[in-house]
Amino acid sequence: MSRSKARETAFQTLFQLDINNEILTMDLDLIEDINNYSYTKVLVAGVIKHKLDIDQIIAKHLENWAFDRLASVEKTVLRIATYEINYEEDIPFGVSINEAVELANLYGEDKSGKFVNGVLSKIIA
Repeated sequence: MSRSKARETAFQTLFQLDINNEILTMDLDLIEDINNYSYTKVLVAGVIKHKLDIDQIIAKHLENWAFDRLASVEKTVLRIATYEINYEEDIPFGVSINEAVELANLYGEDKSGKFVNGVLSKIIA
């Protein structure tokens, strides 16, 4: 499985957890069942473990927008990319941003990719 597919699988998992308000209460041991692919597990576990810090970083870089008003698609994509940017040293920022924009374009609304790109560009600046 490619890292792009791992990100998409992590997105789908984290999106479901966010929709069901379970992202903070999930038992990290359950992540062992996620497609048996290590990078998906790394992303899901990392976002869950660092969720509060990640959300603060995102909120700090939103312009004229409140974090709690973010749609779940954009919030989930931003969480994954922000996790990668801040905690995965071997992934170039540009790769994280491009992958996030692709996920936002695939699952979000028309302007989701541009929005995600703008927020992540501010985070890495």
